[in-house]
Amino acid sequence: MTTPTSNHAVQPYKIGLFGGTFDPIHVGHVAPVRAARAALGLERVFFLPTAHPPHKAARRFAPALARFAMVELALLDEEGMFASTHELREEPSYTVETLEHFGAELPGADLHLILGSDSLAEIQTWRRWRELPRLARLVVLTRPGSEAALRPQVLPAPLRAAWETGRVLLVEHEPVPVSATELRLALTMGAEPPAGSLHPRVLDYARKYRLYDETSAR
Repeated sequence: MTTPTSNHAVQPYKIGLFGGTFDPIHVGHVAPVRAARAALGLERVFFLPTAHPPHKAARRFAPALARFAMVELALLDEEGMFASTHELREEPSYTVETLEHFGAELPGADLHLILGSDSLAEIQTWRRWRELPRLARLVVLTRPGSEAALRPQVLPAPLRAAWETGRVLLVEHEPVPVSATELRLALTMGAEPPAGSLHPRVLDYARKYRLYDETSAR
């Protein structure tokens, strides 16, 4: 990982972090983050495939290293967007601990945690969630016209305070009607996913290694 240089001494080095299972990674993951990077001037955004997400422990996933490989393939042509191995560990990964890690790894960096509005709605179930705005700005991806549903009045007190101090930001993006669940089902059935929903390299990889074939070893 590249550390900040002296050229960023005045203006903090702006880093985005975007976690998920990425099972598989699709255009609905990439396009909104691309929009957030452009809107906020983020130097780099790290995608963090999670090996064992604590909130989805009951579901079966493609192997963690295979999901990481698909993220790498999807981002090869994306400027400033990279895959990180940080959450590819056996124990569950918690966002607060990931932010602490990157804060220590990149001292002085202005961290931006990118998340969907659905994640914001359930953030009170996350470990040590009240600490998140202190560790990073919370960048909430919203669809056009949905900002009214994200008024500070509907947020818990710690997030209302963070909103007022610029630690919660909204970034609008055009909706991308793609569902990872539907993509997995299509791949399991041997059907063709919707055109443009998966990067061709990701689709080829998933098919070659039969990641979503019911009969494959996972």
